[in-house]
Amino acid sequence: MPAHEESIDPLVRERDHLAASRAALRAMREDVQSLDIRDVTANWVNAAVLQTQIDDRIKALADLSHTPLFFGRLDYLHEVGAEGAPGGAAPGAPAGGDGPREGERFYIGRRHVHDAHGDPMVIDWRAPVSQPFYRASRNDPLDVDRRRRFGYTGGELTAYEDERLTDPAEEERTSKLLQAEIERPRVGPMRDIVATIQPEQDEIVRSGLGGTVCVQGGPGTGKTAVGLHRVAYLLYAHRERLARTGTLVVGPNRSFLHYIEQVLPALGELEVQQATVEDLVAARVEVRGTDEAAAAVIKGDARMAEVLRRALRSHVTPPAESVVVVRGSRRWRIPAYEVEEMVTELLARDMRYGAAHEALPQRIAHAVLVRMEEAGEAPDDRVQNAVARDPAVKAAVKAVWPAVDPAKLVLRLLNDAAFLAAHAEGLLTEEEQKHVLSARPARSVRSAKWTAADAVLIDEAADLVARTHSLGHVVIDEAQDLSPMQYRAVGRRCSTGSATVLGDLAQGTTPWSTRSWEQALFHLGKPDAVVEELTAGFRVPREVIAYASRLLPAISPGLAPVESVRESPGSLVVREVASAGELTGAAVAACEDALRHEGSVGLIAADARVPALAAALSEAGLGLLSPGEETTAESRLTLVPASLAKGLEYDHVVLDEPAAVVDGEPDERTGLRRLYVALTRAVSGLVVLHASPLPEQLG
Repeated sequence: MPAHEESIDPLVRERDHLAASRAALRAMREDVQSLDIRDVTANWVNAAVLQTQIDDRIKALADLSHTPLFFGRLDYLHEVGAEGAPGGAAPGAPAGGDGPREGERFYIGRRHVHDAHGDPMVIDWRAPVSQPFYRASRNDPLDVDRRRRFGYTGGELTAYEDERLTDPAEEERTSKLLQAEIERPRVGPMRDIVATIQPEQDEIVRSGLGGTVCVQGGPGTGKTAVGLHRVAYLLYAHRERLARTGTLVVGPNRSFLHYIEQVLPALGELEVQQATVEDLVAARVEVRGTDEAAAAVIKGDARMAEVLRRALRSHVTPPAESVVVVRGSRRWRIPAYEVEEMVTELLARDMRYGAAHEALPQRIAHAVLVRMEEAGEAPDDRVQNAVARDPAVKAAVKAVWPAVDPAKLVLRLLNDAAFLAAHAEGLLTEEEQKHVLSARPARSVRSAKWTAADAVLIDEAADLVARTHSLGHVVIDEAQDLSPMQYRAVGRRCSTGSATVLGDLAQGTTPWSTRSWEQALFHLGKPDAVVEELTAGFRVPREVIAYASRLLPAISPGLAPVESVRESPGSLVVREVASAGELTGAAVAACEDALRHEGSVGLIAADARVPALAAALSEAGLGLLSPGEETTAESRLTLVPASLAKGLEYDHVVLDEPAAVVDGEPDERTGLRRLYVALTRAVSGLVVLHASPLPEQLG
C-alpha cells in the first residue's frame, strides 16, 4: 500500500472510492446514452432492435441510490490472473508473466464498473475473481489476505469490517456486518442476498448450466434467493446462449411473483420472464371452474398422460381404399395396404401427432413420384409438393390421420364416459374415472368451465400434437406443490435446457404435493438432476424454527430440521386467549404492538377468518396491504390468508388461531403443513394467539 494511503482514514478512503465508482458508472451510462446509431443501421428494423438493446443497457447501468454499489473488497496475496471481468480478462489486470504482485485489490459489487481507461472500479460478484469473497476461509484462504465487508445506512457507507484470513494471530469471529445485513428489517419487496451468500449457497449458485439442480431447503435457508441468484449467474456466464433460448422463473402465485420481481433487476438482469404454472398452460382456454380435491388429484396424476396419448392415437385409422391421384391424362394409384404401411411406420416412430399429420401427404406424394419416374417421367420437388396438396391426397390424410384439436380431445374425455373408459383401461379404476368425468358435460370448448387441472391436460395434449418450445433455463419455486402433470408441463418448457428446482417437502400443501424429489424430477424429465439440501437457516430465529419443527415428524418424517444460526431470545410468544370472542381483538392488539417495532408486520390467519379480521383492523384505523403488495414506511401491515403465506416473509408475524389453519384444509397432514408454513414466516418475532387448543403435535 502506498505510504500516503496509510495516513488516510480507511473509511474516508473507501467513501472516496464509492464516490469515484458512482461517477464512473454515471459516465458509463452517459456513454451509452450518447450513442448515435443513425449511420450504423441498414433499416428501421435493425435500428429498432439496436435501440431496444441500448435502452436495456441504460436500464442495467442505473445507479440505485439506496443500493450499495459494492459491498466487499478482496485483497489478494498475489496477482489473480485474467478473470475479473465479464467475457474475458480482468480490466486493468496484467495478461500474466509479470510475476506476483503484492496487494492486488478488487471491490466486489452487483455489477461491473470501470473507469475511463477501462480499469475496474467494481468487479461483478459473478466473476471468477469474486468467488473467494464467498468461499475463502481460514482453512482455505484461496490466496486472499484480507476480506473486507462494508456496512451502509441509507446508501451511505458507514462502516467496514476486516477478516485477515492468513493471519494466525487473529481469532475467527462471526461477522457483525453480515449478521446485521441478514437481520435488516424487511420493508418493500424481496431483496437480493448478494452480500450475504454463504459457501454452500454459492456452490449451488455457480453450478453449471448443463445440469439440473434440485434444492431442498427448509424455511429461512434462502432457497428462493439462491435460485434467483443462480439465474443471474447463468445469465452472466452464458449470456449469448440464454439470450437466444430464454429464461423463466415459475412461482406458485401472482403474490409471490410480485414479491420477488425486484431481485433480478437489482442485479442488472431485466430479461427474465416470470409466470405461474397456470399462466403457462392457460393460453388455449379460460379457467373458470374448480375441481374437487379427488378429481384434481387424478387429473394431475401422470397416468393421465398415457390416457391422452391413447385417446389421440385412436383418431388414426387404417385406410379403407386406395389413393388415386390424377395428373393430366394419367392416374396414379397408391394401394390401401401401402398407405397403411406408411401409417404404421409413422406410428412406430412415435413422432408428434401433428408432425406425422404433415408428413403423411409427403409420403404419399413420394410414392406417386416413384411411379412417375418408373414410367419415364422426371418430376421434381415442385411436383411432389403439388401432389401432396392434391384433393385426393388431402382427403385420404383427413380420413386416416385427421387433425385433432387438443381442447376438443380433452373435452371429449371429460364428457364421454365410454371414450374415457376405452382409453383409461388398465390405467384408471372405474371410481377414478367417475371423478374425472364432468358432472355437467359442456357442449363446446367455449362453454366449458375449465379448471386449472383441465388446462394442464390440454397443454399435455397440445404437446402430443406439436412440440412445446423449450427455453434455456427454468427456475421452479415452491415446486413441492406441483402435481406430476404440472411437472410435465414445466419440463416441456426446458426439455432441451436445464432447470433449478426449489422447494421443501415439509411445506407441501396441495393434495397432490410431492412425496419425494426423485419422483418429482422423473416427471420433470430430469431424473439425473443433483439434489442439494440446505439446512442452515438465516432468516427464522432459532426459537421460532425449533417450535415449528415439532411438526416435522407428522408432516415429513425423516426430513432434517433447519438449524438456525440466529439466536433471538424472546422472539417467540405463544399466548392463549380466554375465549373465541376475544380472539379478534387480541389479534388487533398484537398487530398494534408489532407496529411499534421497526419493519414489516404480517397477520396470518385461516382463510375463513380473514374477512372478520380485515373489518376489525379497519375499524381500529390500521391500514392493510394484500399479500405481495409492497410495504412502505407508512404501510407495513399485511393481512395474509394462510393459503397465500408460502414464500412470503415479515419482520414480525402474528399468527391467529393455529387450529383454524389446520381445520381449513381437507386433511390433517395438509393442515399441519399449512401451519408449518405460517409458523415460519417471521424474521424477528412471532406471536401465536389461540383460543382453541393447539394441535397436539406442537406439544
